[in-house]
Amino acid sequence: MSLLIKNGHILNPATGTDGIMDLLVEGDKVIKIQQEITPEPEDQILDATGCFVFPGFIDLHVHFRDPGLTHKEDIMTGSRAAAHGGFTTVVTMPNTKPVADNAEVIRYVHERAKEVGLTHVLQVGAITKGMQGKELADIEEMIAAGIPAISEDGKSVMDSNLYRKAMELVAKAGIPVLAHCEDINLVDGGVINRGAKSKALGVKGISNAVENIIAARDIMLAEETGARLHLCHCSTKETVELVRDGKAKGIAVSGEVCPHHFTLSEDDIVEGDSNYKMNPPLRTKEDVDRLKEGLRDGIMEVISTDHAPHTKEEKVADLSKAPFGIVGLETSAALTYTELVLGGYLTPMQMAEKMSTNPARILGIPKGDISPDHVADITIFDPRETYEIHGADFVGKSSNMPYEGRQVTGRVIATILDGKIVYEK
Repeated sequence: MSLLIKNGHILNPATGTDGIMDLLVEGDKVIKIQQEITPEPEDQILDATGCFVFPGFIDLHVHFRDPGLTHKEDIMTGSRAAAHGGFTTVVTMPNTKPVADNAEVIRYVHERAKEVGLTHVLQVGAITKGMQGKELADIEEMIAAGIPAISEDGKSVMDSNLYRKAMELVAKAGIPVLAHCEDINLVDGGVINRGAKSKALGVKGISNAVENIIAARDIMLAEETGARLHLCHCSTKETVELVRDGKAKGIAVSGEVCPHHFTLSEDDIVEGDSNYKMNPPLRTKEDVDRLKEGLRDGIMEVISTDHAPHTKEEKVADLSKAPFGIVGLETSAALTYTELVLGGYLTPMQMAEKMSTNPARILGIPKGDISPDHVADITIFDPRETYEIHGADFVGKSSNMPYEGRQVTGRVIATILDGKIVYEK
């Protein structure tokens, strides 16, 4: 049986396809895109009238907490959340228990994700053993096991010489480094942005320099080693300029911005609500504006979530004690459409670039393209529906986010993985 998507507005950045057409899927591949495709009696019909038909969203930055922290999320619930949010591929970070620093953990995640079958899960390998920053993990073994990238996400490798050796390894292998940029010594117990809000709340702040110093270092090392560098969850106006300058020099550097960093600033933090605590923190309105302009101008190429689930019990602690992190898989598309597309920063086609085509290119995987003969990973998005975000509607295990009751426009109505509908509203 074939799947026929009728009357959708197809937006495929890889080919520039932009128009209302039909799309036919047979097996796991897109077979045909044209103005009118006559259905066969046995075809499954999906009416996409009024909706955008995007290449399946790809999130370069999520935490599924599996193995070891599955009371917060696991591969099953994380995959459900991904499908609900329109994501057909997610890249999971290595700060699990045990740390994903060896082939055994990598294989476990990949095999479990295939069993679940709701999204493609690509497990990143840690840069150092146990993420302790002292000795390189067996990166070559993990590459053989199928890692798409290396990262020490949750912290930075502070030993620059060790980090350079890792970069040299992956430069030869052709996979990128996903960099969490944080000078841990400068953090000094900070919990939110260092500025007016931290002073008002009487808590320690995290300055822009905490991110900027390591971002500058990593770009320099990428230039020296020839490694492909992707800066995770960029939050400062200076990082945008560092990426801009690096690109101008021909360095292979890219950057991502998370929805919370382009929709919220430190001014939005509600005293006593630790759902506003994330790392890097919510910055100033000026930083937010520069991030949105960086996305608009193509300097920042990717929108990722940094989906970081925590339990309600953990997040009810005060700012100084609660863990950093916010969930994002189930809100990302709507927040992006509302803030950036309706806000005039991106076109729907550019939204598809940031959320699918560019992430695929950075990873070097054959996704982010729904032209004929490509894998049918597809997201159908209704840009007309306006509603409120409520954590009670989430299908992941956790709902730690500061968007409760926020009105947004645009909803994922179907997610298609390898030609099969894995979520439908």
